[in-house]
Amino acid sequence: MPKKLKNHTSTNLGNLIHVDHSKAKKKPKSRSQKAGLQFPVFKIHRFLKQGRYAKKVRSGAPVYLAAVLEYLAAEVLELAGNAARDNKKRRVIPRHLQLAIRNDEELSRLLSGVTLAEGGVLPFIHDVLLPKKSDTNQLIKKVPESQEY
Repeated sequence: MPKKLKNHTSTNLGNLIHVDHSKAKKKPKSRSQKAGLQFPVFKIHRFLKQGRYAKKVRSGAPVYLAAVLEYLAAEVLELAGNAARDNKKRRVIPRHLQLAIRNDEELSRLLSGVTLAEGGVLPFIHDVLLPKKSDTNQLIKKVPESQEY
């Protein structure tokens, strides 16, 4: 045994032996990881096949659909988070989702037929029902200080 190896125990021998890792097997990446997505591409592919939307589903379709769904979810959550922060809350509730969706023109049009449970309605008072500032000033001036009978 060479002098270098005599002083080392068998557990330390692994450090001295050089192994070429270039040909070692790499851990397989999922399609979601390859596309840089959080949404599960495989599940979406399975749902597309099980739903019988078409006879065949190409491999790029679920990736594209996952990317679109992830974008929409991120957009809604960002707006809902802003609504929660505006209301001085740390947790997003259905009310914040409702406010976020209905205050955004494009999302409101996309989700016009959707009803969110516990979402409430947008606060809105029609202009006719609001008192006019000029009328209230005139009413105060018109009231006489003493009434004569």
